[in-house]
Amino acid sequence: MSQPPAAWHPDPENPNQLRWWDGVRWTGATAPSPAAAVTTQFAQPAPPEASAASAPAKRRTGWRTAGIIVSALVVGGLLARLSPIAIVLVATAVVAVGLIVLLARPLPALGLRSRPSGLVALGLAALLVTGGGIASASTGGVEAPTASNPQPFASVPTATPKPSPTPTPTPTTFDTVSEEVVVPFVQTTADDPLSLQGSSAVTTVGVNGVTVITYRVTLVDGVEVSREVVSEVVKTAPVNEVISIGSKVPAPVAAPVPLVQQGGGGCDPNYTGACVPISSDVDCAGGSGNGPAYVQGPVTIVGSDIYDLDRDGDGIACD
Repeated sequence: MSQPPAAWHPDPENPNQLRWWDGVRWTGATAPSPAAAVTTQFAQPAPPEASAASAPAKRRTGWRTAGIIVSALVVGGLLARLSPIAIVLVATAVVAVGLIVLLARPLPALGLRSRPSGLVALGLAALLVTGGGIASASTGGVEAPTASNPQPFASVPTATPKPSPTPTPTPTTFDTVSEEVVVPFVQTTADDPLSLQGSSAVTTVGVNGVTVITYRVTLVDGVEVSREVVSEVVKTAPVNEVISIGSKVPAPVAAPVPLVQQGGGGCDPNYTGACVPISSDVDCAGGSGNGPAYVQGPVTIVGSDIYDLDRDGDGIACD
């Protein structure tokens, strides 16, 4: 004996609801039966004494019921066309209200004054879903579930979300780089008292130094983005260049030697500027010499200093 296909069927334990048959056995999934909800609402027998007087009211109630059913179907269709999420949210809210009224307490503010009216709310939720299914079928060609022909929820096509591509992380690496940097020498000067003023000479030749700088380099996808100094080591210290500047004052320029020595023929021709007598020995006047002859300087040596008057050797005697 073949089993019926998997679908929603009337619950054998409770005819007021539907239960899912998976093709082999009954499952625990249940849903309210729209037909039972509507039948429960409108199948209440009227009191015998009011049957004749309530005939017009029954007609109005029938039209009202038909209007509610049509309105629920239309609203469900509009919500389905607007957004599938919207009809799911509205139907869920109506089902929640119906369960609260049915299991907990009535809600007079919503017009649900008795617990059986909770079944009406569940029926309206089913009508909303039915209207949405009809609207979806008219646009997408899918058969809408109805109260008489409930369809399994698994038969409703759903869009499979495409997994978003996982971004590939950009590789970040680190490297160590060293480079040599030239440190230029500094030029300085020094006073040289042995050289004449205005003269200069390089006494120490300058030499550039070398410093080794080590960097930590950050690479993103093989491209350098930053670097930081890790260490600096002096490989060769620079040698400063020293230039000596002469500071010695030059000797005064000697006066031109006259063609004729002062004092006539008794003056020694090796001297000028003053008459140096020709004698066995001549000393500077006011000095420590003992003569026998003396001369009042200054005296410029133009020949040989036979009397040793120029003791400092600057060419000027008795100064």
